[in-house]
Amino acid sequence: MSEEITTSEAWRAIISNPIPVMKLAFLIRDRISSCFGIKPIKGFSGQWPSNLQTGDQLDFFLVEHISPNVLTLTARDKHLDVMTCITTDKTELTITSSVKIHNLFGRLYMFPVAIAHRQIVRSDLKRLKHKMIKN
Repeated sequence: MSEEITTSEAWRAIISNPIPVMKLAFLIRDRISSCFGIKPIKGFSGQWPSNLQTGDQLDFFLVEHISPNVLTLTARDKHLDVMTCITTDKTELTITSSVKIHNLFGRLYMFPVAIAHRQIVRSDLKRLKHKMIKN
């Protein structure tokens, strides 16, 4: 990226206009997971609270840390713990996700998600880069 961007600006840009297949992916995820007693996450709302702080919920994520250069989000349940960290040094943005799997269902769930997640993040970063170049 050539322009300065905060982690909050980047995340807001990504979730406010998710790739079209995301809505379907979350719907499928919620339908299958409901058979195993897992609550739906319903995807990204595109909403951003005016004064987001550590401890707030951001869609299905808990905000663990927020600053101009670091945004750390987590989601935990009995099957897995997910941590996504968005960092920036003003001109370079990095998204890192880590998953701790707790059981067989978590492992089965993560098999297709891990493959898709990498492609989704790459697509999101490309779209964000194009958006920043246009602005």
